[in-house]
Amino acid sequence: MSRGDSSQIITVRDRYGEIMTRTRVDPRGRQVILIDNREFYREGRRPTYTRFEDELPPLRIGIPQDRYIVETSTADRDQIYAALMAPPVEAIERPYALDEIRTSERLRDKMPRVDLNTITFDFGSAAISPSQFDALTAVGQAMEQAITQSPDQIFLIEGHTDAVGSDNDNLVLSDRRAEAIAVALSSNFNVPPENLVTQGYGEQYLKVPTEAAEQQNRRVTVRNITELAQGS
Repeated sequence: MSRGDSSQIITVRDRYGEIMTRTRVDPRGRQVILIDNREFYREGRRPTYTRFEDELPPLRIGIPQDRYIVETSTADRDQIYAALMAPPVEAIERPYALDEIRTSERLRDKMPRVDLNTITFDFGSAAISPSQFDALTAVGQAMEQAITQSPDQIFLIEGHTDAVGSDNDNLVLSDRRAEAIAVALSSNFNVPPENLVTQGYGEQYLKVPTEAAEQQNRRVTVRNITELAQGS
């Protein structure tokens, strides 16, 4: 894929459609490797992943809760940037495949997160209302700053729903919500889409534990997963 500045984004997928590598090549031919999962796809076979919830001990968080989970309703751009660039809260044993990160809450929880609680969605909708776009400004600017500083940064955009509706419908809806935020960040800020990956989790991780319709559960979260993917 070519971009307007003559740079190229080269994504290589396996036979199942999973990303093996994603590389940005600038107009001068310099390469930045964004995703490299080749280690996990040897001999053309899909890898078997460990269930890290069973293998790893309970997570111990050694930083204040408001720095581990940063909410956009109370944080400024500097606080959001600090959360997006914060080191993991425990050691990273090795590089993890993108699928491992997407599917394991225990791995993702190694990284602080930013909850976009200033952007909630109407029931059954993935649309961002015009009045909420301003709420993305601090997040978009913080991500711009992070990518300008380190062009290989990868951010996971996580979509969530409340517990009303079928599991499958909510999973699809949460994917759409994550994608809507990713598109908004790329369209309105200098956040290249190749630095973003999205994943919907349906109703698996309720912020407010209730089976009823709850707007706070219809949300999106952002994490920097670069160190998880690189094993730094």
